[in-house]
Amino acid sequence: MEHGFIAWAKQRSARLPQIRLGIGDDCALMDPISIESVVTTDSLCDGTHFILSECGPRAVGHKLVAVNLSDLASMAAKPLAVFLSLCLPRQSSGEIASEVFEGVCESCERYQVAIGGGDTNVWDGPLVVHMTAIGQAPQGGAWLRRGAQPGDAIYVTGSLGGSLLGKHLNFEPRLSVAQSLHPLGIVRAATDISDGLGIDLLNMTVASRCGAELELNLIPVSEAAEQRSRESGRPALEHALGDGEDFELLLAIAGDALDRVPSQVDGVPLTRIGTFVSRTGLWSKTRRGVEQLPPRGYVHG
Repeated sequence: MEHGFIAWAKQRSARLPQIRLGIGDDCALMDPISIESVVTTDSLCDGTHFILSECGPRAVGHKLVAVNLSDLASMAAKPLAVFLSLCLPRQSSGEIASEVFEGVCESCERYQVAIGGGDTNVWDGPLVVHMTAIGQAPQGGAWLRRGAQPGDAIYVTGSLGGSLLGKHLNFEPRLSVAQSLHPLGIVRAATDISDGLGIDLLNMTVASRCGAELELNLIPVSEAAEQRSRESGRPALEHALGDGEDFELLLAIAGDALDRVPSQVDGVPLTRIGTFVSRTGLWSKTRRGVEQLPPRGYVHG
């Protein structure tokens, strides 16, 4: 199967952006990147990150690209090329491979990214897909998780929670938002929300050696979180804090630059939800005062 699939994949990806030497050789060749390279990698497993029998393999390909590009967006990087590896279940391996690759190609065409190569294997386990993405850091340097300072504002893009109802398979990596905000010079630190607002914000505070105080009433709760709340009996806010896989941007905005923060970018709203503070940990403002907030999130296996 492998040789035939590689030949087909090379032909299928021919209309995508190209690197110097892509699919078909032992290694890829890429032209030098003029500033900094940004490299990320992610794996998705059937039963943990998707249920193949429910979503189909093409949706898996779409999600795999979007997850990796979301990481690049969190550093304001421009995506250049991706490398795809597949561990295919022995039964129907050829059909699954071609459908995953179609999903990857469709997403790469949308975001104008090259497919530089990859690998395929067949085994007796479930579908496992892996991707490495390479991007170019913007002039002035990539955003990092560290860099938030006490007094900086906490912002998120979009709305949060309820990803299990479909968003985790069909979301927009916030590349255009990042590339619009970076030149403004107002973002001090950033990450994307993959594990959940609570956990990912805690990771930012640890990297930045500070804490965060959330105003829970300001958190943009999605309609999907409201629906999940009706099903689970838990408050919609809990879903917004901890469901994970929102793939929205979580930003530290300089405290003296709030008047330069747009209310939205390309139709995506930006919402202030709190402030970075000097005391470590996560905190929330309530009617009773300031209380410690346990970090909530989704653990991927």
